[in-house]
Amino acid sequence: MDPYSMYKKKTVETLTPVEVVIKLYSEIERQLAIAVNAVEKNDRHEYQKANEAFIKAENCIDALRETLDMSIPISKELENYYVFFYKEIVKANVKKDCTEVKKIIPLVAELRDAFTQISQMTREEIEATNHNKKKGVG
Repeated sequence: MDPYSMYKKKTVETLTPVEVVIKLYSEIERQLAIAVNAVEKNDRHEYQKANEAFIKAENCIDALRETLDMSIPISKELENYYVFFYKEIVKANVKKDCTEVKKIIPLVAELRDAFTQISQMTREEIEATNHNKKKGVG
């Protein structure tokens, strides 16, 4: 394995679960942007590129669905979003029409941003807890 692949693998292995979710959202955004760009070129040679990007986005959505803990109330709402995203991506891929996918991209970004805020908040709380323990508080 080349050094870059080893680094990339190690980086993924050390991510927290929230960081994995954030990476998946970012990858969905990236793949949908690639797909939209390819479809809008209206060139049948670009459709293969779009198809591959749509499928990668679908795979990321599947991965997100697998991370859901259905005992947490918000998970059902997230699952509904994921099912909606998936269906729209499949339709866009079949029809080569990205009208609805363009509306999904900002929603994915909002979810990514929300998880990013949660991730940062959790880190701050952890740091505050550790700081208080060092001082002998709590």
